[in-house]
Amino acid sequence: MPAPTTAAAAPAHAPLRRRTFLSAAASAGAASLASVGAGALLAGCSGGGDAAAGRRPLRFQSLAWQAESVAANKALVEEWNRRHPRTRVEYVQGAWPTVHDQLLTAFEGGEAPDIIHDASDDLADFAYGGSLADLTGLLPDRLTADIPRHSWRTGTFDGRVYGVPFLQEPRVLIANRELLRAASGVRAPTPEEPWSWAEFRAAAERLSRAGGRTGGRDEGREGGGGEGRADRRYGVAWPLKEPVSATLNLALSTGGRLFHRRADGRAEVRFDAADRVVPRTIHDQVNVDGSAARTTLGMGGSDTLPGFFAGRYAMVPLGFSYRQQIVQQAPEGFDWTVLPAPADGAPAQGVSPQTLSISADCPRKEAAMAFIAFLLEPANMARLALGDWMLPTGTTALRDPRLRVRKYGWATGTALAGSLHAAPAQSVRGYPEWKDKIATPGLQEYYSGAIGMAELRGRLVEDGNLVLARYQR
Repeated sequence: MPAPTTAAAAPAHAPLRRRTFLSAAASAGAASLASVGAGALLAGCSGGGDAAAGRRPLRFQSLAWQAESVAANKALVEEWNRRHPRTRVEYVQGAWPTVHDQLLTAFEGGEAPDIIHDASDDLADFAYGGSLADLTGLLPDRLTADIPRHSWRTGTFDGRVYGVPFLQEPRVLIANRELLRAASGVRAPTPEEPWSWAEFRAAAERLSRAGGRTGGRDEGREGGGGEGRADRRYGVAWPLKEPVSATLNLALSTGGRLFHRRADGRAEVRFDAADRVVPRTIHDQVNVDGSAARTTLGMGGSDTLPGFFAGRYAMVPLGFSYRQQIVQQAPEGFDWTVLPAPADGAPAQGVSPQTLSISADCPRKEAAMAFIAFLLEPANMARLALGDWMLPTGTTALRDPRLRVRKYGWATGTALAGSLHAAPAQSVRGYPEWKDKIATPGLQEYYSGAIGMAELRGRLVEDGNLVLARYQR
């Protein structure tokens, strides 16, 4: 693997492993970011490139996929090129489902894009492996100050910054407003006063309705597009095809973290009482209350929307950006609203923001950073957030009036921005293997009722710590 050409030493090498796409790193990383002026960024070159390399455009690989987002990214690249004809940027289209393996191949072949759009939970292996440039000394003061320290931690590894976090999304409840209003004894939660997890469970029960002779257990036939009896309604549909990130990130709302650091700095898995609240709630909604649809456990978020529009599910926990699909696909007159996720105490949840990084092999890192700084100017960051139906990390962009309207739940999302923190597993070595081999099958079996809490704990903790130990010798 090529080593970063910046002055700071690269972290120790770790093997790169395949992972499914979508942390408490040292807080001193963000605090110590050095100032670099815009003029210096454009003027300099970090070395390592010849004259031909200096003339070719910098390649910016974007993972934007929604039409509005692609258009916003391309328009900003064109604007940059008009302003900086001698430091041109070439737009390269990437794709979320294949980005990790594509980047791995590109890094190994010496053909990586100069500027890389990714997610913070995909950076650890590339950062520790020396494929990404250390950005700590390149970041301009304005960008450093505008993005909160807790957001910087998501792209920080061993005290060095390898990714600039710029877009993030909370997990919210998308609810059928008509059913919510009609349910007796169910208050509407707000970002200031969300439901507790116990209240959420009770609300889901009240929003459920049994389906005739099936007694509310018409399992095996209900689902996203072809449910059984039309009069069967579930209070909630949990789309948990990939259950780990949702479970871990929502666990912060109960004080759970699952991953902890020992005195020697090594990570270990614990499954304490606070970690069990969220999985137990989901399990009991499916297997005890009958208020959650069993077959949606194997679905992705989009798969649940037909049933949601048909009134078969009163609520669906989804990422904030799913609102765009709802606006595009909902039947005419369908009345829906955005509610905050449950929380026991102060609202909190983990996130893995989208990030911008620079390849370690990029011959003009200062120019690449200048483009990133331009892309993330407050007005531009807000523009990117609107295109992706997400939230900007920058505090100035977050004040954009277009992100604070009540329509489509924007105001609910921006009110939750301060409660978003680095995902618990952000910097844990071995997490991808733990997730794929231990946590995903364990949670899937627990949520379906195939195993109990004790068995789940044994797998997550005992088997999980054996996996992590191999990465921390």
